[in-house]
Amino acid sequence: AKLCGCFQKERTRYNDSPRHLEPQFTMSSSASRIEYSEKYADEANEYRHVILPKELSKTLPKSKLLSEDEWRRIGVQQSRGWEHYAIHRPEPHILLFRRALGTDPQSGRVDPELERQARDEYKNQFGLLRK
Repeated sequence: AKLCGCFQKERTRYNDSPRHLEPQFTMSSSASRIEYSEKYADEANEYRHVILPKELSKTLPKSKLLSEDEWRRIGVQQSRGWEHYAIHRPEPHILLFRRALGTDPQSGRVDPELERQARDEYKNQFGLLRK
């Protein structure tokens, strides 16, 4: 799948096991072909995008952000705290996710110490802190 230049990141595949789902968001063999980008960040959030097989994305609402329950029911698997925050209109099969820096992946809540460490790491990576 060709990606818009702003989303060209290394992608990984993640297989899913079947579950009982509501008919509107049924998983199929296409759920095993969902692709996940590496995480990237700015000073406030970390981001990732998820690339759905086009046949799966055609079953989703066109102008609605998905709740965590909805994106999990179609087979997207990632740690807690991620929010589907935008629809990428040119490529609606790409779901855009973000979460606050320092989010504990087990609880989905921001841990102040993890947040401080993540912000410091971001600033160091881009040379924004004096040593």
